[in-house]
Amino acid sequence: MRSAKYRIGQVVRHRVYPFRGVIFDVDPTFDNTDDWYEAIPEDIRPRKDQPFYHLLAENEESEYIAYVSEQNLVSDDTGEPVRHPQVDELFDVMEDGSYHARGVEIH
Repeated sequence: MRSAKYRIGQVVRHRVYPFRGVIFDVDPTFDNTDDWYEAIPEDIRPRKDQPFYHLLAENEESEYIAYVSEQNLVSDDTGEPVRHPQVDELFDVMEDGSYHARGVEIH
């Protein structure tokens, strides 16, 4: 099992689809339902043996929760804030625009 490339609080975007979000949880390997996995077209279905990330996600029309494989994410360095309504529940937003999980001591 490999280490996760991205961290909780990091803003990422999908490599293919037009959405981005802030990571709020990480699974070391796939940990969702078989129905969810089988609903992904086989030709683009990600491997299960990689980290999967839970995102407070947004696209141009809405905000939602997304579950995305590491291979389909890239870092989002735009510095734009994530507008998802749950961001303030889970994160403190620092002066530099970064996100830190609430209740986690920052060193």
